[in-house]
Amino acid sequence: MISLSFSRTLRSLLTCALILFGAVALAQQVFRVTAIPDESPAELARKAGPLMKYLEGKLHMKVEYTPVTDYAAAVETLVNRKVDLAWFGGFTFVQANVRSGGKVVPLVQREEDTRFRSVFITTDPAIRSLADLKGKDVSFGSASSTSGHLMPRAYLLQAGLNPDKDFRRVAFSGAHDATIAAVAAGKVQAGALNISVWEKFVADGKVDPAKVRVFFTTPTYYDYNWTVHADMPAALREKLTQAFLALSPDTPEGKEVLDLQRATRFVPTQADLYKGIEAAARSASLL
Repeated sequence: MISLSFSRTLRSLLTCALILFGAVALAQQVFRVTAIPDESPAELARKAGPLMKYLEGKLHMKVEYTPVTDYAAAVETLVNRKVDLAWFGGFTFVQANVRSGGKVVPLVQREEDTRFRSVFITTDPAIRSLADLKGKDVSFGSASSTSGHLMPRAYLLQAGLNPDKDFRRVAFSGAHDATIAAVAAGKVQAGALNISVWEKFVADGKVDPAKVRVFFTTPTYYDYNWTVHADMPAALREKLTQAFLALSPDTPEGKEVLDLQRATRFVPTQADLYKGIEAAARSASLL
């Protein structure tokens, strides 16, 4: 017969083992983050590093950046809950929202994303307006890019130009930096990309604006955001939101993260702000 003291000892050991197991399980929890590949893999990884470290400190769990091969993969990984957080453009958010039946939630966006713009660039002195693109070779970024395809296409259509009929050739570079490279190398006569990447390339001296110039800038629209699946617990969602809103250029850590994200600060966002993007996508038969 097992003695009472032995039984108590056994129960104590089991309790300690369960507590230890729970602590280990919690420590091994991984919060996974991805982003649409709108720039080179090396640049995306460079931008992600300090942000992942910052979020680890705020969420008190391991945070890992998980790269994807294309825009569609970014949508699918969040919709299927393979990742916890995704950096989407406005169009990829709309795609994820439709694909999931409204089961994704945009949390925050950069203040710059409330008034985002695209630019058209060229090296051809004869190109001065959108009308001059008729009969030319023009590059977009990814087909699913908001600022590198959808919104530039929408404004072209408004100007009476149908890229599929009026351009000699439509190319898709896959990323904004690749569009700049294609135009600079003379592979196409013009290209459309997001203004943030363009301004960063100019500031870093990676492109000569005297040779590659902007000839049209679109009106503003809502763009990028950080999105989660609606199944994320409300407490974690709130903690994540507050972590982004707390980023400040007044601290060394906050300044590093914000500079890499090309942001002055993050602000709350909501799904309704992307109705214009959805309408543009449907109008252009892209959704």
